[in-house]
Formats: sequence, C-alpha cells, structure tokens
Amino acid sequence: MKPLQHPIENSKMMMNTTLNQLRSLRLETMAQALEQQLQQSGISAMSFEERLALLVDREVHGRQDRRCARLLKTAKLKYPQAAIEDLDSRSTRGIERSAVMSLALGEWVQCGHSVLITGATGAGKSWLACALAQHACRRGHSALYQRVPRLGEELRIRHANGTFTRWLDTVKNTDVLLLDDWGMAAMDSQTRADLLEIIDDRASHRATIITSQLPIEHWHEWIGDPTIADAMLDRLMQNHHRFTLTGESLRKKKAPIKGGSES
Repeated sequence: MKPLQHPIENSKMMMNTTLNQLRSLRLETMAQALEQQLQQSGISAMSFEERLALLVDREVHGRQDRRCARLLKTAKLKYPQAAIEDLDSRSTRGIERSAVMSLALGEWVQCGHSVLITGATGAGKSWLACALAQHACRRGHSALYQRVPRLGEELRIRHANGTFTRWLDTVKNTDVLLLDDWGMAAMDSQTRADLLEIIDDRASHRATIITSQLPIEHWHEWIGDPTIADAMLDRLMQNHHRFTLTGESLRKKKAPIKGGSES
C-alpha cells in the first residue's frame, strides 16, 4: 500500500502549485503578496474573504504602479520627479496652489483643454508643466514632452525617413502633449504647417500644455503666417487655462551668508 502523504506536505505542494499558476497568469504581485501572507504568523486569524481582498488589492495597485512607470518613461519629461504636491505656491510665483490643484484634479485631460503657462526665464514654467503631465500619468493618462526649438529638426528627420505619419498618429492619440519653450526660435514654413497639423489633430479632444517666455498676445506674430496663426490659436484658445508665473529666476544661486544659515 502506498504511504499517505502528510497533510502539511500536501498543503505545501498545493501552495507551490498555486504560486506557479499565479505567475503563469502574470499575477506576479499577487504571488508575492501570497508568499508574504504565508510568512505572517497572525494571518490565520483573517477570513478567506479578507485575505483574498488584500491579495487582489495588491495586484491592482501593483499594475497601476507599473503602468504609471511605463507612462512616465514614454513621456520623457524634462523633470520626471516634478509633482504638484511640491508646488512652490509663494506669492512671488504669481499663482495660487488651489488653482493648480483644482486643474490637476479636474477633467482637463479628458475634455482636451489647453494649459498655457507663461513667464520669464527661470520662473518655473517647465517644472509646473511637467508636474501637471506627471500627475496625469499617475491618473493613467499618456503624455509626451517636446521642446519646440528642437521640434523642427526632429520633424525634418521624420519626413526624410518616412516615419512622420506614424509619429503623427502617436501624438494624435497621446492624452497630454507638452510643448516646452514655445516661441523661443523662429519656425520655417514646413515646421509651421506640421505644428498646425499636430494641434488640429488634438483640438477639443486631447490636452496640450504650452510653456513660453513670450506673452500670449505676441504668439500670433511669432507664428508668422497670419492664416496659420489664426487657425492654430483658435484651436488652442477654445478651452484653455492660463498661468502667468512671476518672481525672480529660480535658477539664480544665492550667495552663502557667512556665519549663519540661509533662510
């Protein structure tokens, strides 16, 4: 007669099979959470339903964290660690924290609104824009960062190697497009036409963030072609939010105070 296996051995074999099956289903976070439960002495005091709820919760949050990491990697933000929770809301910046938080927690991405951030160099425009885009990624939205002065060269390369149409489709379907340093360099006619196409594809259903040292009232002149400028600005201004940052440059290094600490 074949000897009976010990109940503890049966339980271990069953648990190893369960762990392998979870991993085969790509439920790695749930498998790790289950292994941790097995090592906790007081876990037997919890009901099956409670333990299952904890496992599912860990898997859901693990997937959200991995998705956010993928979105941030794809976004290629200039300041990927920028977070609205760290917003400098001093009066010298010229913005209210409540206004930024209201926007960040609202439906501006889903509604395809534009966010226009202007101010002098070093005022924190790019940081604020990246913080809004980073928060959008944390809420499950895709984002993409582009510096406008370099955009023309990139577009010329894409036209030359035949990848422009595919790239345009990618941008069209990206939830948040961040155009940094708008108005810093003159545009040629091809870049101007491409930029209009990008903005036209996104109008009213995809969100766009623009940062610029140039006041909004001078954008029409910078774009150059009156017809294209009218079309471009009309689309950007349909539903938009404005932030004008003020104060001294954040890049300025303060001289250390001898014999004391900097306040």
